[in-house]
Parts: sequence; structure tokens; C-alpha cells
Amino acid sequence: MIEKGKISAAQMGMMMYPTIIATAILLVPAITARHAKQDMWLSPLLASLIGFLIVHIAVQLHQLYPGKTLIEYSEDILGKFLGKAVGLIFLLFYLHITGIIIREYGEFVVGNFLFHTPLIFIMGSMILVCSFAVRGGVEVIGRLAELSVPVVIIMILIIIILLIPDMEVTNMFPIMEKGIMPSLMGAMVPQGWFSEFLLIAFLLPYVADQNKGKKWGMISVVAVMLTLSFINIAALFVLGGITDRFVYPVASAVRYISIADFLEHLEAMVATLWVAGVFLKIAVFYYALVLGTAQWLNLSDYRPIVFPMGFFILLFAVWSVPNLMELTRFLGGSSLFYRFSIQTGLPLLLLLIAKWRKRTNNPNQVKCQG
Repeated sequence: MIEKGKISAAQMGMMMYPTIIATAILLVPAITARHAKQDMWLSPLLASLIGFLIVHIAVQLHQLYPGKTLIEYSEDILGKFLGKAVGLIFLLFYLHITGIIIREYGEFVVGNFLFHTPLIFIMGSMILVCSFAVRGGVEVIGRLAELSVPVVIIMILIIIILLIPDMEVTNMFPIMEKGIMPSLMGAMVPQGWFSEFLLIAFLLPYVADQNKGKKWGMISVVAVMLTLSFINIAALFVLGGITDRFVYPVASAVRYISIADFLEHLEAMVATLWVAGVFLKIAVFYYALVLGTAQWLNLSDYRPIVFPMGFFILLFAVWSVPNLMELTRFLGGSSLFYRFSIQTGLPLLLLLIAKWRKRTNNPNQVKCQG
């Protein structure tokens, strides 16, 4: 086994929470508002169904092939050649998506705080910090999540509470004016984020209390669903019908906070929240990518490829999109089918083939025993 470390099921759940919400809380409200308008708070509830499905698929596959990750059992299910090909599709997908996440982080920091710092420097320094966490292994990332997730949740709650004086409840009416269709359209984008729960397929083999894996996976999906719904509600109540005009509605809403001319300019709080969350998100994606690549290449250790892979991630972050406008367009448009097909379609296909193979192999075993 390449990875010797162990994490608890609760740590796995905590690792997945910032992995989904870190980028979603900034970009999703605007993209959802474009389709769902005042029903945008409903969209994460509908999108979370994909999250529950993915956790179920990952746990089922893990039960059929215990101790193996997505890359390893792809070969067991499809045979060596096809399995390697599917494994490569997953790895290239994760390399591209990790690059996109780094780019989202860089664009946000440059666009809101460090206006004159070169984008490549901000992205490169984040990759470097994450690479040390990845080299530490799954236990290090698990403990980092355990430390930072409670802080992230408390900060989100504080932001929502401080926004209460600026909230207008009437912004959510009329509810479902045009039926459920706008909410479903708005759910298309968040479901891309919920499908990232497939990453637990790389973490389940290293969970110490295996019997709690599914429970904590589901708890994590519920936590993400509630967080995104509350964030959407907060953005909608503060910004109303113009929510979709902002690139980062939550960051814009936070600028409204002013309590007794004392508590103001809390954008730094959003930045702290964002950097802590994104650090964990990149670390989890980066770890899955490096671990999967080492398993795909049949290496005995993944650590030697951590830094070279970081360089590739930086290249993809620079190449993937020319600017923030294109990035938002990609995330709100073509990325939907791309993420859904690889993070939902492929694993579902693998599970169906695995179940079918088990069924066809079992009768022979019964005959042999007889």
C-alpha cells in the first residue's frame, strides 16, 4: 500500500466539506441566481441529490473492492487496458480541475485584494504550500481539516448573522412563481460541485472505522447542502434581484456590513475563510491526483512526484482559461456536462459493470463448491 496513514470517517467528512464549499460559496450564488432568480435558495437542495448518489456509488464500489482506490479497481472491473484508459481519464480530469481551482483562487485574490501582484506568483505560492501538506500524507490533511473546518463554519455563521440587519425577506417572494423549472436549472451548476464527492473514492481505503464511512459521507453532503442554501439565502436577502450581476455576491454582500460604524470592511474575513477553505480543497484534489498517478504508474511511493505534479497543475492553471470572464462562463456552461459525465456517469458505469461481473462470476463459484 502506497499510503500508510489512516484517518477517521469523521475526518474524511471534514475533508470533503471545504473541498466542496470553498469555491462554491463565491461563484455558485451568482450562477444560480441567473437561472433560479428568487428561488435560488432551493437549487442547492435539489443539487444535493447528486451528492448523495455519488457517496452511495463510491461506498458500494469500495465494498466490492476494499482497500483499493478508484484508479486501482477501474483495472479490476474493466481489465488492464480499458481500466488504464479510464484511470487516465480520471487523472487528466483531476489535473485540469485542480488547475481551474488554483485559477479561481488566484483570480479572486488578485481581483479583490492584491491588485498588483502577478497572478502566477499567487497561484505558485499556494501550490507550494499545498505540496508540503500532500507530501505529509492523508493523516496530515485530515488533521488540518479537523482544525480548520469548525473555524470555517463559525466564520460563515458570523457573516450570516452580521448580514441580518441588511436582509429583506420580501426578496424571496413570490416563491416558485414559474414552477420548479427555474430552481432545477439553477441546480445544474451546484450539482457539478456536489459530484466532487467522488473524491471519497480515494480516501475510503484509508479510513480506520470503515463502517462509519457512508454515514460521514452523507453527513458531509447534508452540511454542504445547508451551507450553500444559507449562503444563497443571505445573498438573495441582501442583494435581491441584482444578485446575478455580481461575480462574487457573498463578498459584495459582506461590504454592506456596518454595525454602529465600528464593525466595517469585513472583506478580510471572507478572504481568510476563502484561503483556509481553498487550501484544503486544493490539498485534497492534489492528493487524489498524486496518489492516483502513483497507483496508475505502479510506483511504490507517491512523494517523489508531488513537486513535478505541482508544476503541471500550475501550467494547467495558466493555460486553462484566458481570464475571469471565460472562467465564469466555463463553470456556468460547458463544465456542467464535463463534470457530470466524468464524476457521475463513469463511476455509475463502473458500479453497474462491477455488479454484473460479480453476478456472472458467483454461479460458477457455487457450482465449484457443489
